[in-house]
Amino acid sequence: MQLTKGVEQAICIIVLLATQESSAPLASDEISKRLGVSPSYMKKITRKLVVQGIAVSVSGNNGGVSLAKSATDITMLDVIEAMEGPIKIYPDTGLIRLAFKDGEYAKKGQEILQNVFAQGDRLLIEYLSKVTAADLLKEGLGMSNLPTLNWNQETLSDVLNKEQDDQK
Repeated sequence: MQLTKGVEQAICIIVLLATQESSAPLASDEISKRLGVSPSYMKKITRKLVVQGIAVSVSGNNGGVSLAKSATDITMLDVIEAMEGPIKIYPDTGLIRLAFKDGEYAKKGQEILQNVFAQGDRLLIEYLSKVTAADLLKEGLGMSNLPTLNWNQETLSDVLNKEQDDQK
């Protein structure tokens, strides 16, 4: 099983939004430029995040995208389900029954496979529901408090370098 690149792009958008100043939504054009995707494709991704209640879209001249809730409340499960739908790694197509056509044993084999993969789904869901966007950011930055910046005008390096200079 491999997730689509849309999941990675959605995570990048959430990380950008999690560090974006709350007073200024992040411009859609800025997001698409940073991700290297077309504005229409980026809007498709953000639309899925909006529908899932992860992000909000703000219209107007100073509009853009903001998080609908705190990064501590957005799990990787939320992101994956927004982009891919519910996690179900085994697509039961009935092939076992078709291939073996011996009723009872084929049915039992199908049930065994369903149970194995259902348990895998549960374990994956349990793990992904514990990892938040804030966890990723804090670990990646090595910081307990997340910096905020206006991605429309500056970069994370600018802000972190300024913070280091201020500490000297």
